[in-house]
Amino acid sequence: MQPIIGEIRDINRYPVKSFAGEALEVCDIEPYGLVGDRFCAFYDETKEGWSRFVTARNIPGLLSYHAKFIDGAIEVTTPEGTVLGWDERLLDEIQKLSKKPITMSRLRDPHPQFPHLLSVDEASVLIVTDASLRRLEEVWGQPVDHRRFRGNFVVAVRDDSIFEGDWIGQRLGIGEAELQIDSYCERCVMITMNPDNLDRDPSLLKKVHQNFSLRFGVYASVVKPGRVQLGDQVKLLDNPEADALRA
Repeated sequence: MQPIIGEIRDINRYPVKSFAGEALEVCDIEPYGLVGDRFCAFYDETKEGWSRFVTARNIPGLLSYHAKFIDGAIEVTTPEGTVLGWDERLLDEIQKLSKKPITMSRLRDPHPQFPHLLSVDEASVLIVTDASLRRLEEVWGQPVDHRRFRGNFVVAVRDDSIFEGDWIGQRLGIGEAELQIDSYCERCVMITMNPDNLDRDPSLLKKVHQNFSLRFGVYASVVKPGRVQLGDQVKLLDNPEADALRA
């Protein structure tokens, strides 16, 4: 029997890289990740590869824009409440936040280094657990908003002794989908920004460095596409390839 290690507590999608995203009750997983996730991005054309992405590391104000993916299109709400599409009006708006010339990607533009992915950092899906969030709250001494970590899934684990790093090299069954856990996510200054008001608190990154070696959450690739919804069980699956390597 496949062991049940938890269930899906939160689903989050971020249609525009480094914009605020949307909470979902159900999502579909395609080979590149959640449908509509990191569907587009802004570019600094003076750079190459991953560095080409314009992110909130460089322009924190990007996090104050809220993006939704609706019927294959992008809808963005500005901090002032104006609703825009993925078009020149939005580009003009974002260009005001930077002295460098910025361009915008096409919808579903391939990753500059990994053509099977979109505008992600390293892999298709990012997962964090409620147990890790609680551990961080204990050492930081205050509540931690999971949105700081921009995970696609927050897994409520059945045992607080579970570390998501133990899943690396393993496969998880979630709803109709199967994911391969590939690596840790190494954290940066973005987690220091409050997702509601953008206030910074560097002490959070310091605690993640001291207590988690900057590793918080795991990246996963898609083995089997399918639908995932809130409350779906998360199962640890047999992985013949990993078992063969250990043997």
